[in-house]
Amino acid sequence: MSNEGRNAYVTQQITDALICLLADNELQQLSVSQLCAHAGVGRASFYRNFQSKEDILKIHIRALLQDVIDKLKKEEGKPLSEQLGILFSHLIQHRDFYSLIHRRNLMNLFKDVFMEICGAKPEYAMAEAYAAAFASYALYGWIEVWFDRGMQESAEEITALFQSHGL
Repeated sequence: MSNEGRNAYVTQQITDALICLLADNELQQLSVSQLCAHAGVGRASFYRNFQSKEDILKIHIRALLQDVIDKLKKEEGKPLSEQLGILFSHLIQHRDFYSLIHRRNLMNLFKDVFMEICGAKPEYAMAEAYAAAFASYALYGWIEVWFDRGMQESAEEITALFQSHGL
């Protein structure tokens, strides 16, 4: 196996192990040694690929959200409500993972990644930066309330709700 293939395998093993262990443990309760033992890899492999346990989750969230970004790029001409329906469909598709990080009070990691992707960028002009900040934080607020409410509404219901608000 190539170095790249080995690193991909190790990062996947560590990610899977962390998600599995989070089902029964708070993140702060888990040690790197426990995580590596569960993943079947050495501590050196962990530190070669990650800086922290939170880093594992951020990288996983970023990969999941990148799939949505790729889908949305193909749907650029569609109304905003339909594009947001795609996002909420994604969240439903990965409900187990997102519910887990919500239950473990790790939504700040999701928010950090979400804002990196959707929020204001340093290179934006003033008006564009404020508009991006407004839109991304408003959307994150909808997502967080939806998680808090147990993700009861379907993607179609959320889309209709956005449409009823003129979005």
